[in-house]
Amino acid sequence: MAYPKSSTGKSRKKYTPQFKFNLAKEAIKSGNLSEISRRYDVSVSIISNWAKHLEDQGYHIFETTPDQENHELKGKISRLEQLVGKKEIELNLLKNFSDFYASQNTG
Repeated sequence: MAYPKSSTGKSRKKYTPQFKFNLAKEAIKSGNLSEISRRYDVSVSIISNWAKHLEDQGYHIFETTPDQENHELKGKISRLEQLVGKKEIELNLLKNFSDFYASQNTG
């Protein structure tokens, strides 16, 4: 795998979010950054930063903000309004057909 060159001419590795999460989690559990660093060929300071970031920010995955909840509810309301509108159209069409056929049978 070719890594992009940094401004200093050295290759710069890109890691997936899943990889970062797994290493940070492992670092927090084991506490042995040197071992993890050797095993995955990632510097201790990078792993330490990922672990610190996970500990500092990890709880956010369990939060829902009022704006986020409002946005989700507005989307749900919009979908339900569209469904009600569609059902009203279908009902009116059936009513019109029913009236049309009723008038044909009486005439």
